Amino acid sequence: MSEQQPPKIEFPCPDYPIKVIGVNSDDFRAYVIETVQVHAPDFDITTVTVQDSREGTFQSVRFCITATGVDQLERLHQDLKSSGRVKIVI
Repeated sequence: MSEQQPPKIEFPCPDYPIKVIGVNSDDFRAYVIETVQVHAPDFDITTVTVQDSREGTFQSVRFCITATGVDQLERLHQDLKSSGRVKIVI
């Protein structure tokens, strides 16, 4: 039996969804937006939605970018995670 491979992403990929989860703070949303703009200068901040966890400890920031390649996505993920503020990038 052959293993089914996930579909390959074709780049550029408009409306590529990303969700960033981190510890809730007053500037978490702004931090995420600022970091994303470094890697996706054409990023449309109107696509950003923010949701606090049930108890308010965490915050998720969701948005879409035009993904230009695997390198861009890996660098964005590394920058977000290296801050220590981000727990998960999906």
